[in-house]
Amino acid sequence: MRPEVQAFVTDGPLPGWDASEEEIARRVAQLEAIPKPVTGEEARALVSCFGPDDCYGVAWTLLHLIETGPDPVLTAAPGPDANEWHQRLYDRAVNGGLIP
Repeated sequence: MRPEVQAFVTDGPLPGWDASEEEIARRVAQLEAIPKPVTGEEARALVSCFGPDDCYGVAWTLLHLIETGPDPVLTAAPGPDANEWHQRLYDRAVNGGLIP
């Protein structure tokens, strides 16, 4: 796994809306430092980084980065208590015809 991805994953899930501007800017800078496309291993690791909300749109950036990976990360429907971003990733893969 590349160091840029490892650093992002090590810092954990994205913060929520109540985070400081500095924290959000730091996480955005980390995401922007990750070269595209990501590997399958990196995409699977990044899935754990969704936070409690959309983090002022940063979660969309994370979702799109994950989708640069070679295969859909989530190939089975997430459970009813799954993070909304996991459900979106799965739904987008189904709607895109990548998984049945």
